Amino acid sequence: MVTRLSDTLQTRIFRSRLSIGLAAVFCVTVPLHADDWPRWRGPNLNGLSHEKEWLSQWPKEGPPIAWKASVGTGYAAVSVSGDRLFTAGNDEENDTVFCLDATSGKQLWKHSYASDLGDKFFDGGPTATPTVDGEFVYALSRWGDLFCFEKAAGKIRWSKNVQRETGLRIPGWGFASSPFVHEELLLLNVGEAGLAVEKQNGRVVWKSANRDAGYSTAVPFQRGKEGFAILANSKAYFAVNLRTGQELWQFPWLTSFGVNAADAILSGDYCLISSGYGKGAALLKMGEGEPTVVWQNRELRNQFNSSVLWNGFVYGIDGDTTSSAALKCLQFKTGQVKWAEEGIGSGALMAADGKLIVLSERGELIVAPASPESFKPTARAQVLGGTCWTVPVLANGRIYARNSTGDLVCVDVRPKKST
Repeated sequence: MVTRLSDTLQTRIFRSRLSIGLAAVFCVTVPLHADDWPRWRGPNLNGLSHEKEWLSQWPKEGPPIAWKASVGTGYAAVSVSGDRLFTAGNDEENDTVFCLDATSGKQLWKHSYASDLGDKFFDGGPTATPTVDGEFVYALSRWGDLFCFEKAAGKIRWSKNVQRETGLRIPGWGFASSPFVHEELLLLNVGEAGLAVEKQNGRVVWKSANRDAGYSTAVPFQRGKEGFAILANSKAYFAVNLRTGQELWQFPWLTSFGVNAADAILSGDYCLISSGYGKGAALLKMGEGEPTVVWQNRELRNQFNSSVLWNGFVYGIDGDTTSSAALKCLQFKTGQVKWAEEGIGSGALMAADGKLIVLSERGELIVAPASPESFKPTARAQVLGGTCWTVPVLANGRIYARNSTGDLVCVDVRPKKST
């Protein structure tokens, strides 16, 4: 069930969309740096970067560590926009959203607010990553605190607690989706099938039923002239109309503890979903009506970190934090396992220029060609200690990695200029 606002507000939103569209025609957009990583899973929400100017082979002693910082307990990844980096952590029952200089690690601004650590069976702290959209930054806490910051100085444009305002309940591990911007809307995985607010002021546009959300972030796709997004709740993956919240389809996907956390992976009309706790993965074919199953197996069990798709093959972590997790490669269209690499644990990965960038659970940073033949690293270095479940991020020639206690490192992989 979707609750929508009055026709008056819907009309105002339509007019706002029209004015934004006209403004886009007549105004010059401020260009983004080509290799920015402004949100969770990157520019295209798929864990892939097109960045090419970076070193994938390192000296024996490892690449230079440009700087280190402490950002508090949590699992939020980083977003990078130009020379600014954004992330979040918790210290002494306060969440803090940080803005750091991406090149030096110097703190530019921060905002702290009271927030329970929420260390239920793990270290706790924020799990959603801040989203940069133009001159604004959006951040969501596990307990529903939603902020819109001015990127430059950190001034709060608006803030609210969406859980208290809507009455939608908090799932067992708190809200984990990173805010997704679509035109004038901000979509959150809150409620059974999402919640949308106006990004300019936080007003609720539509909300879904009061049932447990999942922990994934929206993955958008287009059908005709309408925009849709795939999310997960505690019992299914589903697609909703971004503008209205109307459900397009739902695919039942029951897991232990109701944990569906990994983002869907889209390729054309195909959608790959995966969950941990022994559940496995399935490739769905989307069309008219409900999607159909192409294949389903237990060979890829993404507990919380999403996989990446490159040249017809999926690379991701198979297994849970309580088991012997491994990095695997599967053929996308068949689900056939091509190889498995032990020793990575419940780490995370992204890909850039046909190479995997992997952070193992114990803090080893590894680079290897994304190949279905085998896993053959070209570079590896121990850059962190502790527990590392957060995905590493390559942006503008630097790799950023963090652990659960908030140690954040910047690894310099820029090509050396000849003199």
